[in-house]
Amino acid sequence: MSLAEGQLGNKERFSGCWTSIFSRETMRTETGGIRNLLPRKKWFGFGSRGQPEPPAVNNNISTLTDGASLLPAEEPQPVILTYEQMLEEKRLYEAGHLLIEREEHLFGMLKESDALKHHEEQVNKLAADRKVLQDLVLQTLGQSLCLEEDSYAGLSSAVKAVMQEEGQDLLWKHRDLTPPAWRPSEWMKLHDSTLLSLVKERMENPSSPSAYQGKLTTIQKDITNMGRQLKEDLLSVVDGVKGCYPKEMGICNFYFKLYHQSLSTSLLNIADFGLVETDRAFLLRWVNEYYPEILAKPQLASEIDIGSLGKLLPEDMLKSLEDEHLSNQQGELATIIGRVLDEAREKWNKGEEPQKEDGCFFSPVAYDIIQLINGRVTACTKVLGDPLKAQRITCLITKDLMDSYKRFQSDVIKQNKANSRSFIKANLDCLKQFSEVLNKQHLFTENVREKCLHVLTEMKRSAHTYLLQPVHEHLKPQYRKLGTSDWLHKGQFKELLDDIKNEVQDLQGSTESCHKELIGQLEQEVTAEYVRRLLKGKVKLKDKNQQLEAYQTVKDNAESLHHLFVQMGSEDDWLKEILIKIAEMLKLQDLPAIQMQVVSLGHAYPDLSEKHVLALLKLKTNLTKADRKTVTDILLDTLKEMGNNTPPRPFFSLFQVR
Repeated sequence: MSLAEGQLGNKERFSGCWTSIFSRETMRTETGGIRNLLPRKKWFGFGSRGQPEPPAVNNNISTLTDGASLLPAEEPQPVILTYEQMLEEKRLYEAGHLLIEREEHLFGMLKESDALKHHEEQVNKLAADRKVLQDLVLQTLGQSLCLEEDSYAGLSSAVKAVMQEEGQDLLWKHRDLTPPAWRPSEWMKLHDSTLLSLVKERMENPSSPSAYQGKLTTIQKDITNMGRQLKEDLLSVVDGVKGCYPKEMGICNFYFKLYHQSLSTSLLNIADFGLVETDRAFLLRWVNEYYPEILAKPQLASEIDIGSLGKLLPEDMLKSLEDEHLSNQQGELATIIGRVLDEAREKWNKGEEPQKEDGCFFSPVAYDIIQLINGRVTACTKVLGDPLKAQRITCLITKDLMDSYKRFQSDVIKQNKANSRSFIKANLDCLKQFSEVLNKQHLFTENVREKCLHVLTEMKRSAHTYLLQPVHEHLKPQYRKLGTSDWLHKGQFKELLDDIKNEVQDLQGSTESCHKELIGQLEQEVTAEYVRRLLKGKVKLKDKNQQLEAYQTVKDNAESLHHLFVQMGSEDDWLKEILIKIAEMLKLQDLPAIQMQVVSLGHAYPDLSEKHVLALLKLKTNLTKADRKTVTDILLDTLKEMGNNTPPRPFFSLFQVR
């Protein structure tokens, strides 16, 4: 069914309009039962939007020479136009009115169809005049979208003529007489088919394109020209044509549906033709972005029932085009990202040092890849009209990207070339940039985001381990002194601090934020090594005095260690608090107080285990085995109540106790 045929039926569509126009006309019933609803008053003409104009008033007055009062001039007699004159002046409604009067006069007097033979000449003449009027009405309707401002009166008259004919068809439908051969005339169907042809012709032959289209392909030019023609014509309908129709006809929506179907048919034919990627993307962007923008224009939006328009393309075709576009974009993006990583690997293989900015090693890998992904996803969002669909572009390439990136870093670390440490320092900032971008939900699905963040976390841990391992190797002689009698009595902790300060110099080279994270990681690992050495139990605290001495030593060590790392950029205050809590455990003598301290430590660090607490309690040799069990039992109860909570900042799980 065509769009014109799919409109409301003529009777239902215009019954309200017909009633409104003719409800005030006189009605009389004659002997034959013929009802005459034709107006019997003088036609006054229509203005530029088809509104009735009042009869002209003669304001000229004559003045008496003796100063007597002025008398109005005699009103001129109305000019009676012939049928031909009405046609010439585009008074189509009045012309139709005359023809209907002739029809009523001719056929209303005839009681038998045989009597028409005696009036054959009159009937033929009337039919010929009707054909002339019909052609002129359809011609006027066919020019609806190219009228000047002062030409809308003719269109308004043509519309009224169509509605008048629909009314006359309705009258004959209810008469028990043989109608004229031209009844029903069904001018409304002719009206709809004329507008359909008008729209089709204008969309198939749009106006001349603008000069800037030189870089567009032939298909892109065709789509652009159709879209521009559609927009201009719809604005013309709202600004001019609309005023020539009764509101009840909903002519704006009728035109919108015609143009929508015409554009839909054209795009469907283009899509069936087979498209290269640039044309496919252009078509999808028109469907999902440009066309909705046209309909959203304030002048049009209030006149459109968007829900009744439907989709420009069938869902299955639209999905097929979108899938092809996404697949193409994924392939292109993966290829370009691969080149970025290959260039970085090539520089590393050649022994080149990374670039430096403000004294820090810098790698363009993250920035380049982020810009590529952001650009593609943003473009896909416009083409597909849906950010969730656009996210699919990252689903396949992200895993490949992260795996390839992780392999590259692993090779850099494993081969440990002269420039490997510089590359890893530069790479720390890349990992940070990737992590920040992954938290922008418009680029990645939640599933992709979580998987990639997991890979990045592993890569950062691996990079930190690689950079910090030489530091720990140099600190091993000082680590061995921790938790011993010399550590407790001779104050050898300062030597460890001095060595840390010296070794940290070699960690310079990453960006400020990455360097702070690296120093924070070093502080965590040094603190963990400190506690691990202490819990080995090489020193025995037999009485209260020794335990107080140990408390003060650990407390002082915690303060000085944290002070050093703060100076170097660390921001992890919580590490100092762990050592302080352990020191207080060594000081406490009352068993309930020790229990409370263990509960507090367990709440703060759920990765605290029974073995860790037992090792700490064994330093206090004045505690019995039963005392230690009492304390560990309450720890186990506490951890059970808390459930299997993952510690926000794991610490005790970083090292094991035998």
